[in-house]
Amino acid sequence: MNIALIGSGGREHALCQKIYQSKLSKNIICIPGNAGTSTIAKNININFLNFKNLLRTIKSNKIDLVIVGPEEPLVKGLVDFLNKNKIKVFGPNKYAAKLEGSKAFMKSICKKYKIPTAQFKICTNRKSVNNFLKTCKMPLVVKADGLAAGKGVAICKSKKQVISFSNEIFQGKFKSSKKLVLEEFLEGEEASYFLIVDKKGYKFFGSAQDHKRVGENDKGPNTGGMGAYSPAPIINKNLEKKIINKIVNPTLIALKKKRKPYTGFLYVGLMIKNNEPYLIEYNIRMGDPECQVILPRLNTDILKIFNNVLKNKIKKTKISWKKNKCMTIVMCSKGYPGKYKNNKIIKNIKKIKLKKNSFIFHAGTKIINNELLSNGGRVLNITSTGKKFLEIRKNIFRIIKKLNWKDGFFRKDIGWRVI
Repeated sequence: MNIALIGSGGREHALCQKIYQSKLSKNIICIPGNAGTSTIAKNININFLNFKNLLRTIKSNKIDLVIVGPEEPLVKGLVDFLNKNKIKVFGPNKYAAKLEGSKAFMKSICKKYKIPTAQFKICTNRKSVNNFLKTCKMPLVVKADGLAAGKGVAICKSKKQVISFSNEIFQGKFKSSKKLVLEEFLEGEEASYFLIVDKKGYKFFGSAQDHKRVGENDKGPNTGGMGAYSPAPIINKNLEKKIINKIVNPTLIALKKKRKPYTGFLYVGLMIKNNEPYLIEYNIRMGDPECQVILPRLNTDILKIFNNVLKNKIKKTKISWKKNKCMTIVMCSKGYPGKYKNNKIIKNIKKIKLKKNSFIFHAGTKIINNELLSNGGRVLNITSTGKKFLEIRKNIFRIIKKLNWKDGFFRKDIGWRVI
């Protein structure tokens, strides 16, 4: 099979690696890809949001299946466009993609189907914000309604902060929407639960815990993710039943009723409080960096899984997992998630000899004149598998020390809950 993979992050490098290992894979093109994918696939640097140009590239490369990594093309309707042009594609349709594309849409489903989530209010103007502020306690979470590249959420400790961040959203700080959701702050432990879904059923596709804050001890602003580990020990059989019955099933039924059934990866972002799951968010694709700790644990051929989703046979597909655990630590450009500089040389990567249980997944990287350069806020994902999280983390630290990249930084406490 000839495969096209859309995206350029660490998630896409991890997906590319798995597709490359598949017995069914022949050629892979990554659009646009990164320095890591370029070693196992052909990178084509075009704008994947220009759907007509993308279609020409897919046809000229005789692509059998398109895998969409990031959320933006899904929310903008790439799956519907490719289906209409008779191209096989893995991912949810535009309507189902609103689960991530609109916080207000997701919250409205929660309300209608009594899905456990934080108390909330959808606001379109300052008056509705002020009215909600009269009825609730601090802290309060303010979320931009549309996509905001992980920067559209603020945990506000004072009413002044709520009003300030709300005003930024109303004034169009995030181009995707001028609407917002205010919600109560839930205390608990976060977990990510993944499924792979077709029109007739779904299968479990791993669990993970992510570290969103930039600083150690979970301090500082939110990021796209500073590291993760899998599996998430907090998710036991009893909790899993609650997640499926109270959250997942009602959501998938809601979409089927609209005749827009969900297909693709579904990421269920949870807050666990007193052994009860509350839905924080849905993502309509694999998480990043969660994908980088889930895929190294997957035994089953990933293209076989994707093909079975397209045939609506996921229920009959046996998905097997390695018993070992996995962790990734993200190397970021200094200054991230604020201002940072690109084009910083990463010298020592070629000298590092990785063992079978370790991987370096590229995220924000590019190659110019045979040199590896940084090209984004999150640059590399140093990943390792093993039996104990403490040993895995020590191994990752050894690799980072050899890498000795002076223009980067990382969190040293990834996995603190389990370690």
